[in-house]
Amino acid sequence: MAVSDALKGTVQEEHKKTGEIKYSVYIVAALALMSVLLCYVASHIQMTKLEYQIAEEISRKERLEDEQKKLKVEVATLKSPQRIAAIAREKLQMTHPDKDQVIMIK
Repeated sequence: MAVSDALKGTVQEEHKKTGEIKYSVYIVAALALMSVLLCYVASHIQMTKLEYQIAEEISRKERLEDEQKKLKVEVATLKSPQRIAAIAREKLQMTHPDKDQVIMIK
């Protein structure tokens, strides 16, 4: 223990004398900083991609809702009794039955 303390003391004295700090400490700190910045940039890029996907899905949803509204109007138009009666008269040559053609069931 005394030997290691003595070695530490001499190493510290040498650093104080020369005013040098090991460059490996700077390299490790720079690598750590660069890795943190790289993680930050990667997460920011991923977030931007997700924002674009969300915007695309929102616009797709709006298009589908517009299409649904148009289809509902079309269904209502196709189901209208006036349209069905016109098709029955014109294309199918249907008419209202005469009174003698109607049989009442009790």
